[in-house]
Amino acid sequence: MKTTLALLLVPAGLLLGSGTVTWEMNSYQDFLRGRFTGVSLSRDGRLTAAPALESVFSSEQPVIWSLAQSADGTLYAATGHQGRVYRIEKSGKGAVLWTADQPEVFAVAVDASGAVYAAGSPGGKVYRIAHGKAEEYFAPGARYIWALAFGQDGALYVGTGDQGKIFRVTAAGQGEVYYDTGQAHVTCLAMDAQGRLLAGSEPNGLLYRVTAKDKAFVLYDSNLPEIRTIVPAADGTVYVAALGGASARRAAAAATAGAGMGTGTVGVVSTTVTVTESSTQAGLDLKPKADASKPVTAVAGAQAAPLVDIPGIERSAVYRINPDNTVETLWSSKEENVYDLVNDGGTLTFSTDGGGRLYRMTADRKATLVVQTEEGEITRLARSERALLVATTNTGRIYRLGEGSGPGGRYESPVHDAGTVAHWGRLSWRAGDARAGQIGFETRSGNSVRPDRTWSEWSAVAPEADNSAIRSPNARYIEWRAKFGGGEGKSAWLEGVTVAYLPQNSAPVVKSVNVMALAAAAPAARTATGTPAPASYSITVTDTGEAGPATSAGTPTQTLSRPAPPQIVISWQAEDADGDRLVYAVAFRGEDEKEWKLLKENLADNTLTVDAEVFADGRYLFRVIASDRLANAAGAARDGELVSSPVLIDNTPPVVMLSTPRRTGMQVEVDVDAADAASPLRRAEYSLDAGPWTPLAAQDGVVDSPREKFLVRLQDVSLTEHLLVVRAFDAAGNAGLAKVVLR
Repeated sequence: MKTTLALLLVPAGLLLGSGTVTWEMNSYQDFLRGRFTGVSLSRDGRLTAAPALESVFSSEQPVIWSLAQSADGTLYAATGHQGRVYRIEKSGKGAVLWTADQPEVFAVAVDASGAVYAAGSPGGKVYRIAHGKAEEYFAPGARYIWALAFGQDGALYVGTGDQGKIFRVTAAGQGEVYYDTGQAHVTCLAMDAQGRLLAGSEPNGLLYRVTAKDKAFVLYDSNLPEIRTIVPAADGTVYVAALGGASARRAAAAATAGAGMGTGTVGVVSTTVTVTESSTQAGLDLKPKADASKPVTAVAGAQAAPLVDIPGIERSAVYRINPDNTVETLWSSKEENVYDLVNDGGTLTFSTDGGGRLYRMTADRKATLVVQTEEGEITRLARSERALLVATTNTGRIYRLGEGSGPGGRYESPVHDAGTVAHWGRLSWRAGDARAGQIGFETRSGNSVRPDRTWSEWSAVAPEADNSAIRSPNARYIEWRAKFGGGEGKSAWLEGVTVAYLPQNSAPVVKSVNVMALAAAAPAARTATGTPAPASYSITVTDTGEAGPATSAGTPTQTLSRPAPPQIVISWQAEDADGDRLVYAVAFRGEDEKEWKLLKENLADNTLTVDAEVFADGRYLFRVIASDRLANAAGAARDGELVSSPVLIDNTPPVVMLSTPRRTGMQVEVDVDAADAASPLRRAEYSLDAGPWTPLAAQDGVVDSPREKFLVRLQDVSLTEHLLVVRAFDAAGNAGLAKVVLR
């Protein structure tokens, strides 16, 4: 945010601060939080028209789980939650090829002869579909089948869950366990350039290279729970996508669909992620580790484990595993899950959720957001001649991404919160090639966090750089969108968008007012002329009884002065939502008075000390007024105030009256009558011959009223002279004293 000294013409009645605030979007991360429709975002934070994205097929199913392509270019799509496999021609014309008995078909593959293999779940069976006829090919006895892949020798490899085993199938009904990972799920399979099997697992995110039966090497142990996709390159490099537990989500979908179709309850592995304070701070591995060679026990009948979102921790990543087994993280995200990727000669294209986004990363590791489909996720990617095919969830569609520019698009910014109702100023931007394709802007505003029907309609912003006034009504929230022209306008680009506004000035808030008495200063001696002497003094007496040499002025009596007058400290706490500098004024009034009297104004500090004796005894209220006038123009400044609780001020000590002593032998009695005009009495005590103070009990049992009676009864008092002193305290701590001489 930047603040400038600018004044805007505003409607009457809207109190606005004097400083203009700007909301700026300049970087890749700024724009990434918005919504893309036919618009791409480069890593440099530049928006351009996206390549054409054409919908070529709709399965009318909620999700497409898997894609496979035959040698002649025919595409096969496996879907859920009705367990269908579709055959899709190059033209985009598609039809149901086969419907499984199970609700989900998570994997599909095509062999060299063009036969289609599909895996139904839950129940875990592989079917071979050829010449329009489907036959059961292999039943591994697993609950789920997540992946299918053909080896160079024509054998079919089957990745399963909930026991995490890989089967090698050579013919119908002829298969065996090729490798037991010890994990809950084998999530993906692929063959590298040397014909070796690569397998990803969950919940420990292990990537295996299996070279023979029961023989494997862990290529990588990811910090994320699931290895989602494996893409080997010809030079031995392996590209891997990992994320935070999509198998659990797919298993939950299967369980729900299975229950709906009456197939019974499905047991799903429950994965527990334990997070410690040290692990979250250090960014360490947050998933439970298991021995890669030991099975993870499946919990039958358990609920699917939810995805665990931990703020500040990666949700997904794309890795490159080099031929020498070193690993590099090419891309990671704390907000999006990556689902699939393809490799085109070192240029990676990968898909995520978050509106079904497609990213492209070049050799310099700069990732461009190519397009956003507005679907839930892009689950699978496939190459078809020169075009890229994209499979999605929510509507189970297949899109074709073209090479040329699309018909145009728009970018919708995230919602900006001005913190309070604001008057919108101007919108400015940096753009290129405006002649080739105009970029139009619109804004809308509202007072709810999310845009809904209570927001204003989209309002066009004038395109001139010097007259781009925002016409949306004053509100707390604002959003803008940019419309890109297509065709010849494909080279138009946009970056650096700024919205200027003047927020409504928020009134200061006085949070508390506290009034307390300040302890009196130490007593000070006074000289004969009445001037104060230092507080520390002494009296010297000689053994002859003479205090010092006589003077013509005589020998003065030295007076012990009283402590300095008591003081009252008024303190308060205040805040301003805009961060404005505040000044204060303090006023008071008696409880029986109507008008406030000013004590002090233009205070920068939040304390004020006053002499308590300027107030007569009684109850008072103190008011603190906070103003932001130093930070706002005249007419825009606002005040906030708070009144204290009633404060009792009592400067007068109680009056203590003693009766004539009554002696009966060695016993003496004295009646005490104590009274205070301002506050109740709290205690009384006596001292005999300057001895320790002894508490007195009130005759009515409790010392709690402005007037109390006490009785001093002394035993074993000798017949010599004695000094009796009685003192009483009121609620304010004032002490009144009286003395009587006992004879």
